[in-house]
Amino acid sequence: MKTIPFGKSGLQVPALALGCMRLTKLDEQGAQRYVRTALDLGANFFDHADIYGGGKCEELFGKAIAGIPREQLIIQSKCGIVPGKRYDFSKEHILTSVDDILKRLNVEYLDVLLLHRPDALMDPVEVAEAFSTLKAAGKVNHFGVSNQNPYQMALLRKYLPMPIVANQLQMSVTNCTMITQGMEVNMATNGAVGRDGGVLDYCRLNDITIQPWSPFQYGFFEGVFIGSEKYPELNKKLDEIAVKYGVSATTIAVAWLLRHPARFQPIIGTMNLSRLAECVKACDVQLTRQEWYDIYLSAGNMLP
Repeated sequence: MKTIPFGKSGLQVPALALGCMRLTKLDEQGAQRYVRTALDLGANFFDHADIYGGGKCEELFGKAIAGIPREQLIIQSKCGIVPGKRYDFSKEHILTSVDDILKRLNVEYLDVLLLHRPDALMDPVEVAEAFSTLKAAGKVNHFGVSNQNPYQMALLRKYLPMPIVANQLQMSVTNCTMITQGMEVNMATNGAVGRDGGVLDYCRLNDITIQPWSPFQYGFFEGVFIGSEKYPELNKKLDEIAVKYGVSATTIAVAWLLRHPARFQPIIGTMNLSRLAECVKACDVQLTRQEWYDIYLSAGNMLP
């Protein structure tokens, strides 16, 4: 598995992270098979959140990794969402959430903890205190965020005694406003609208790894673009390039993200082992510059 530097953590991590949101679609035996297959493929970075399956995903994962040396795994989880009620980045909530996460996973520490979406009532001093407490206790090694813009991260960074190593953001060839706003600069086009404050450039400037989530989705969980009648030109182009490299369209869709010099770490959420193997193959495909642009344009994006 190809590896990349993970923010300023000093870690070299797999170029793909495995999202465990759908883990409860598997039984205990299936979850064990999923984890073992992932490790055989060199994919040992697993992404969780305390709300996935209401905590059941972490519990199942904890059982699935029984007997596997902890140092062979890179485990990331997220906290801060109280479903349907609020976001909560209070010190008390973060500390309690991590204790509960560790208990469900049956591990002593997390490699990475992310704040799950922005909290309008975030006090950066409280967050810094929580992170420092967790770091000192050996419960979390590295910290990051998800779905945050540059100013939200800058506010946190003013108080944090450690770097923000990652920002998890929605990103696919059909949802690439981070890229289009940099391409359509100074234009009166929809793609020119700055929706995130230049988060792509900010993360690159500050060595924060972007983890694209939903790399195969269009819209906000509206569906998968691969094979969709809504994207005939994109699928035609993906299939054409896939034939050239002897891989699947899925592989090429992931390779499109990996080709970007920002060194994204896509979150792959499939529980299908064959599809997982197809995604991992993307690490061995280096698209040409023209192929990258051909895919970009076929998804409905433009060149000024």
